[in-house]
Order: sequence, then structure tokens, then C-alpha cells
Amino acid sequence: MSEKILIVDDEREIADLVELYLKNENYTVFKCYCAEEALERIAATELDLAILDIMLPGTNGLQICQTIRERHTYPVIMLTAKDSEIDKITGLTVGADDYITKPFRPLELVARVKAQLRRYKKYSAAAAQSGNVIVHAGLVIDINSHECSLDEKPLSLTPTEFAILRILCENKGNVVSAERLFHEIWGDEYFSKSNNTITVHIRHLREKMNDAAENPRYIKTVWGVGYKVENQ
Repeated sequence: MSEKILIVDDEREIADLVELYLKNENYTVFKCYCAEEALERIAATELDLAILDIMLPGTNGLQICQTIRERHTYPVIMLTAKDSEIDKITGLTVGADDYITKPFRPLELVARVKAQLRRYKKYSAAAAQSGNVIVHAGLVIDINSHECSLDEKPLSLTPTEFAILRILCENKGNVVSAERLFHEIWGDEYFSKSNNTITVHIRHLREKMNDAAENPRYIKTVWGVGYKVENQ
């Protein structure tokens, strides 16, 4: 059965073009030109990935992403007409997994979609086969239920934040490079174009964990090398 992908963009030409390329890859595509229609589709359909334009009239793509994250963990790719760091950072903050700036090459978007679906399947399959729980200094990561808590208080993490924290804890005591994190999570060739993505996710993880970068309890930056969680 083919994966189900939602496209939300009020620029009909772009939505139609993306739909064409995705259908050529045998994906099942649901296309919406407005937020209201998109929210109805999200509620009614078991999706595998969503592509959301940030700049929509009324309810914007960031708000739609927040709604998705209240119930679902499937990948979300944001489209933005602005080559602005604030748009990208905001998108990652509300739970997006990737972003691409307009104008974009349709084949690049298709490659991003494939990478996100591979990553999602990989970690979903690992979670389904494993009952592992990682425990470290008050931090509990339940791989099977995809839940995390710190000092017995739940941590609300995006799927990408959860994956980063899991990888770092699984490699406790060893430095993990940003490039390795990127490739393990996304599994594609876009690291050179997105080398600040991991930095943004690490910063949000630290904020949620109240883990100061200057004197970290958990995630330590090894300058010029990567990140690590210390053995304790």
C-alpha cells in the first residue's frame, strides 16, 4: 500500500506540480488549497507525511503543524517563501521535521519526502520491535511508546528531538558528530545545505530539559566535533 501524503498550499500551481511529481513516485496524494480543508483531511485520514506551506490565509502552516503534533508523529515538511532563519527555526520549534524554501526543485522535494519516510519507518520499526527503556540520570526514554520524561515529569518532544536524544543516549560517553546525527535521522545528502538544523534542535532540546549549554547536565557540546551525553 502506498504512503499517503498531504499537500497544503494556496498556490494551486505549486500544489498541482508537487502532486504530479509525488504521484509519479506512486504515493497517494491528498491536496488542499486552504487550512480548513486540510484540518478536515488530517482528522479523517491516517496520513504518512504532510507538506505544509507556512504562508496560508487565515490559519497558517505553523498552526496546522501544531495541530498535527497534538495527535500524530508522522513527518512534516514546511514550505516557506522566505529564505529567513526565523521561519525555519519557528517551523522546527512547532514540530516540523524539515523545511524547503521556495522556489524549489520538485525533485529535491521528492528526495526530502523519501528521506523523511525512510527515517520515520526506521524508527517506527525499531520502536515496534523493541521494549527498550533508556534510563540516565533522571531521564527516561521509552523507545516503544515514544515517550520521554525527566525527573518524573513528561517531556514533550518532537519526533526529531526524540530521535536526537535517543541516539546521544545510546552512544553515551562517545561524541556523536552533527553530520552523523543528521544522516542517521534523515538519511539523505542534504547535510551541507542544512548544517544548522541539528544546532537548532539541540538548542530546543536543552531549553525543554532546562539544560544550560554553559554547564550541561546532559547534552555537552564538544566544539568542532559534535555532541555527547556523559557517562554518570
